[in-house]
Amino acid sequence: MNITFRQLRLFMALADTGSVTRAARECHVTQPTASMQLKEVSESVGVPLYEVIAKRVHLTDAGRDLARTARVIADEWAAFEQKIDATKGLSRGKLRVAVVSTAKYFVPRMLGAFCARYPEIDISLEVLNRDGVVQRLRDNLDDLYIMSQPPSDMDLDDQVFMPNPLVMIAASTHPLAARAHVTLADLSPWRFILRERGSGTRMAVDAHFKQLGFKPNLRLELGSNEAIRAAVAGDLGISVVSSHALQGDAAGYGVSVLRVDGFPIASNWHVVRQKGKQPSPIAQVFQTHLLAQAAHWRQA
Repeated sequence: MNITFRQLRLFMALADTGSVTRAARECHVTQPTASMQLKEVSESVGVPLYEVIAKRVHLTDAGRDLARTARVIADEWAAFEQKIDATKGLSRGKLRVAVVSTAKYFVPRMLGAFCARYPEIDISLEVLNRDGVVQRLRDNLDDLYIMSQPPSDMDLDDQVFMPNPLVMIAASTHPLAARAHVTLADLSPWRFILRERGSGTRMAVDAHFKQLGFKPNLRLELGSNEAIRAAVAGDLGISVVSSHALQGDAAGYGVSVLRVDGFPIASNWHVVRQKGKQPSPIAQVFQTHLLAQAAHWRQA
């Protein structure tokens, strides 16, 4: 097979975007040039690498294998470039981080401090639900992944770096908000609003309630902390959220943290990557920065 590195980058863009036109745009070539180059890649491999259904590109098994191989090659080359830059006293390159949606309340600030120190580093930050982050982790698309519930069926380098306490909230006007002590029995009459199944918060909440032998009276399942905060403030029900989602200002969102037996739920933030993945120098520096920032926050 005779495939150039530039063609591999184009094929990776095709795999990521699902579109020849968008892949061409990402690689700064014309659409006809992209089509021709992708055809040459398929001919060189000798088997179909993708098919177009309803105007969207779908990779074949061989295409997915090639995309994974191309990413490994691209990652190794990027790491090599960064090492050479380091020997020259330079700090530049690209850092790719994927985080679950609740982490968006603190990760951008940590990234901001990192960018101020290393202004020539380009940052790609993907904010997704847990399923989306886990899929990117399985596909090895990023340098680091931040979540509260790493998948148990993968072999991971996993480092806990910061607590993620889960608190129970109700509307500021709710009868339980003024109580100094709330039991699980006190919660039985009230309806609950919880995150969608599969989210890290929901997984931790379900496991905790099961351990306590409590079954919440569920009214709504919502896919974002913003929607939950608004619904709780509107007195539609009680919920459990990460304390980070309140940003230290529960009253500002029209909610109160309830003092309930067995709460807050002890949880943690993890920074993970696939075991055996060689981190780039920039990823290593950022992980060190992340741990230092987290330690500073805990002491504050």
